[in-house]
Amino acid sequence: MGTRDPRVDAYIRKSPDFARPILARLRDDVHACCPKVVETVKWNMPAFEYEGLLCGLAAFKGHCTFGFWKHALVVGDDPKANEAMGSFGRITSVADLPGRSVFRRYVRKAMRLNEQGVKTPREKARPRKPIPMHPALRRALAGDRKAAATFKAFSPSHQREYVEWIAEAKQEETRARRVAQAVEWLAEGKPRNWKYTKR
Repeated sequence: MGTRDPRVDAYIRKSPDFARPILARLRDDVHACCPKVVETVKWNMPAFEYEGLLCGLAAFKGHCTFGFWKHALVVGDDPKANEAMGSFGRITSVADLPGRSVFRRYVRKAMRLNEQGVKTPREKARPRKPIPMHPALRRALAGDRKAAATFKAFSPSHQREYVEWIAEAKQEETRARRVAQAVEWLAEGKPRNWKYTKR
């Protein structure tokens, strides 16, 4: 048998007037589709678990959201489901909710995925566009072999931190100061954000 969490009752009570019927309907529909669902609160929002995290809902100032944990696998390419945050976009009234048969189909699919132990697919990281090294940094590194050797030995991400830092400077004076600081740190073998690395 599923459970209802008093924290979810409190969340719904404290939500804006327009949101209460939306949240109550979604909550009841999840329980109707999945009688063994267990309510909890995650990230300060109501969540539903069934053999793992199943879905969650939230209320904001002007809209509500509802999302399946395995959104991409549950709703797929449904254009309505992918137009905004959550699995059904911005919900401002009960009329914005999908029909009960559609909702039931989604919940059952989410349940099956959890029962089968299917993991949420990770998005592949998009390759970052290379940033050209500013000529001032290139000249400075050419004049300091130790700094140049450190820079060359660094991982691409550490190199990028220095290149971006120099490129972001709006004034020539700021850029010159940063280039001098970069060469000093590089000569000491330090990455750009060395102050924040654990020792």
